[in-house]
Amino acid sequence: MSQGNSDVTAQARVVDPEKLEVCTVLEVINRISGKWAIGILLEATRGPVRFTELERSVEGISRRMLTLTLRNLERDGLLVRTVYPTVPPKVEYEATAMAKELYASLSGLLSWAERHRDSIAESRVVYDEKVSA
Repeated sequence: MSQGNSDVTAQARVVDPEKLEVCTVLEVINRISGKWAIGILLEATRGPVRFTELERSVEGISRRMLTLTLRNLERDGLLVRTVYPTVPPKVEYEATAMAKELYASLSGLLSWAERHRDSIAESRVVYDEKVSA
């Protein structure tokens, strides 16, 4: 079993300042607002979650896209990947403190979307009727 990918987050804590790239706010927003990232982060903030559990709970995601999104979220320090030395290997993903802080904002966004989705749907109908007339 390779130890190289067992905990990217912990390895990234000691970084040569000259190797740091500029991470813009827009890049951060794009990463966390991606099609699959929010669903994965919401599941991971509830506690450790396994790959197959995420695959079942994030509707429509392919195995490849789940793998890529998990790697990116781990790289960004939002998830910690833990590999347990069992046969077969057991792998769990858990939200970091930074991701748990983000959870409050995501919950607010989800609440807002729930409250206003009917109004938005109605506005779309009115707009489409106006434009097609």
